[in-house]
Amino acid sequence: MAAGRLTFRNITALAPMVRVGTLPMRLLALDYGADVVYCEELIDIKMAQCRRTVNEVLDTVDFVAPDDRVMFRTCRKEKDRVVFQMGTADPDRALAVARLVEKDVAAIDVNMGCPKEYSTKGGMGAALLSNPDKIEAILRKLVSGVSVPVTCKIRILPTLEETVALAQRIEKVGVAAIAVHGRFKDERPRHPVHCDYIQAVAQAVSIPVIANGGSLDLVKTYEDIEEFRRATGAASVMLARAAMWNASVFSSQGLLPVERVMEEYLKYAIRYDNHAFNTKYCLCQMLRDKVESPLGKQVQAAQTNAEISEALGLQEFYRQTEEKLQTRREAVQSSSPPSSPVVDGDVVTMAVKFERREYPPQITPKMVLLEWSRKQRMEQPLYETVQRSQDRAFQSTVTVDEKKYRSSLWEKSKKFAEQAAAIVCLRFLGVPEGRIGEKDSDLVCKRKRESKTNGRTEEDRRKKLHVADVLQELETSEQRGMKAGSEKISRSSETSAD
Repeated sequence: MAAGRLTFRNITALAPMVRVGTLPMRLLALDYGADVVYCEELIDIKMAQCRRTVNEVLDTVDFVAPDDRVMFRTCRKEKDRVVFQMGTADPDRALAVARLVEKDVAAIDVNMGCPKEYSTKGGMGAALLSNPDKIEAILRKLVSGVSVPVTCKIRILPTLEETVALAQRIEKVGVAAIAVHGRFKDERPRHPVHCDYIQAVAQAVSIPVIANGGSLDLVKTYEDIEEFRRATGAASVMLARAAMWNASVFSSQGLLPVERVMEEYLKYAIRYDNHAFNTKYCLCQMLRDKVESPLGKQVQAAQTNAEISEALGLQEFYRQTEEKLQTRREAVQSSSPPSSPVVDGDVVTMAVKFERREYPPQITPKMVLLEWSRKQRMEQPLYETVQRSQDRAFQSTVTVDEKKYRSSLWEKSKKFAEQAAAIVCLRFLGVPEGRIGEKDSDLVCKRKRESKTNGRTEEDRRKKLHVADVLQELETSEQRGMKAGSEKISRSSETSAD
């Protein structure tokens, strides 16, 4: 293998795992000692619709779907060690996706082992195991069409002979390595791994074989990784659940407390703006049987990375990181030329997006536009929204004073689409839209005055409540005193009677 290309011998790798193998987990695994990290399986049809964008705020490369969801995010730290795994059943589509990402990853892998329905129903994953001709066609197309190494990951077939024959056929195509999950298609993680099958494949081919499937009963510590490699005769080892539960399994220094691993994971999730639900999912996997503990319940109840940070005691880290990211956002925004409006008759179009974090909690562009319209004695803004069938994205048009305004960029929700339309209108009319750091609009000033007034009102209310509490306490004390005196008199009377 040429110098500078990724090698698959004598390595430990983070296995591809759906919902787990996102950027924070991959970087965490590298920190703890993994040599190679695989992203989660990404479906070719969805990836083929993505556009590659450089995220200057996060310093990442993002592959973004038409509805603006980030399908794959990577960064320089992992560029030479991240393997992009795709789910595919079509050679041409596989090549198109591989060419889209090849400059940002170290290798391309094809998933041929996932037995889940979401993968197999389209002829992908383990469904390919029964179609070796298609396996060969896909791999041959990739090997000849991209500049980075190509690998694949399979499961074992019903017989040892079939498994070895498939591996040898795959080797002839020219792949750089083959990962073998040592379970049959209908077996699940609770079943023991078949080390003898992996060993037979390793002995039958000359390319590196990566052993996978040992997390249940074989790999629990760093030392176990080498034992699993020896038991299978493989060149390398790939870990899934053992790493998902505690990524420090890759560390030669030994396992760390899971709470510490969770903190380090969360720092990456915050730093790279990971989706809160994905962050929460991964943290809950680490908690395992502690997921119903007080900490686990806090994490489960959290809806944002900020709330998750509170649960793990990282509020200050979150605050400082968000301040840095916001500063970068403002710098990027100020250096970027504004989108030029396109006027077609009575319709004004601009390429703008609604970013909630750019506005104070109590302000949105729709609110600003409504307030401005009322001040101008105009009719209330009227919004019309359409949804695109192929990706369910939304585009809204707002009518103000008989003129229409819309964004050319589609949004992931109707609410966001309406906000984007309002932004177009405000910018075209030159009205401050209420963004953080922008000159305050009338509405922002009004909200600030209300906030101060509400603050004073709240303070007065608390003072009144405090006075009421004191009076109540005095009244209660007097009542206790009167009651005690009465009881004392009563007891004295009884004693005298005796």
